[in-house]
Amino acid sequence: MFEYISAKETAEKWGISERRIQKLCEENRIDGVVRFGHAWAIPKNAEKTKDGRRKENKNVCL
Repeated sequence: MFEYISAKETAEKWGISERRIQKLCEENRIDGVVRFGHAWAIPKNAEKTKDGRRKENKNVCL
């Protein structure tokens, strides 16, 4: 059985905003999340997802 933590607790653990955690949950980018009314329950052992908004390209020639 999973142990769950809140979006706020996950945000503190991962060092990102609570709103960003909520968006990741809405986009199904965190495995095992469950929604209870207006709150998200996130598995305590969930892995932080990569930020798909940023594109790293270290071989850029200008």
